[in-house]
Amino acid sequence: MSRALRLGTRASKLALAQSGDVAEALTEATGRAVELVHISTEGDRDRTTPLTQIGGTGVFVSALRDALLAGQIDIAVHSYKDLPTAPANGLTIAAVPVREDSRDALIARDGLTLDKLPPGARIGTGAPRRIAQILAARPDVQCVPIRGNVDTRLGKVTSGELDAVVLAVAGLARLGRADEITEALDPDVLVPAPAQGALAVECRSDDPDLVELLGSLEDAGARAEVIAERSLLAALEAGCSAPVAAWATYSATEFILRARVASLDGTKVLTEARTIAPHDDLHTDAEAVGRQLAADLLAAGADTLMGRTA
Repeated sequence: MSRALRLGTRASKLALAQSGDVAEALTEATGRAVELVHISTEGDRDRTTPLTQIGGTGVFVSALRDALLAGQIDIAVHSYKDLPTAPANGLTIAAVPVREDSRDALIARDGLTLDKLPPGARIGTGAPRRIAQILAARPDVQCVPIRGNVDTRLGKVTSGELDAVVLAVAGLARLGRADEITEALDPDVLVPAPAQGALAVECRSDDPDLVELLGSLEDAGARAEVIAERSLLAALEAGCSAPVAAWATYSATEFILRARVASLDGTKVLTEARTIAPHDDLHTDAEAVGRQLAADLLAAGADTLMGRTA
């Protein structure tokens, strides 16, 4: 009988929910038992310093990848948006499962929506992408930096410290708390983060049997969407501290990539989109449309909005 596969996960409720979903799906698809192994990351240990100061969302990833490379675990599950765009030596993303809703969610007091919040309302979010777009839509509100788990963030609304917080729809759905969302924000108002709502199932690249086994979880459309969004991010040379948003939608007849770059104060916004007809080599299409749309944004002045010179 094959031993149980060791799946490394952060110990937060959301990480455990995501990893538990993957473990259950993998066992159902392959018959292999999976055990969860808790891995502590710097991002979990330091709950007060802004992510942009301690290395961005990559701080949630490095400890899991170190454990993979050391052979302490067989599989890691990441929120794909947390992964650096550069590939990791010795590791491979063996599967991108079906993607959850990629939109952002507003959770506000009294069931308010973004357009109904009063002038001066305090909205909790530390993400430059969200701050820039919220201020573009509502320049009369205040964005307040916030960190912590979902319970901590939602608690600041119920306590009255904040009027609202912005979180990912996907995370709330995975935690069974989607009914607390007061508004799922239209991507025309708040374009999501590249790869938001998607999971990355990673293992060592020198284990072809495990790579093949994990491939049972793959969703081709989700993979293509993520490739397009992250290809754009890489071409822009933008990280988590840059107010860059990208949202791809794939169907059998149409592949659309939309992107937005904004100044942090929300006063200047660039929004571009490209549509292609999918071909047999979907990954190549996705990478190409991401690079092409990045070129469109750079030609329109995205460098300046991201705080760089062309």
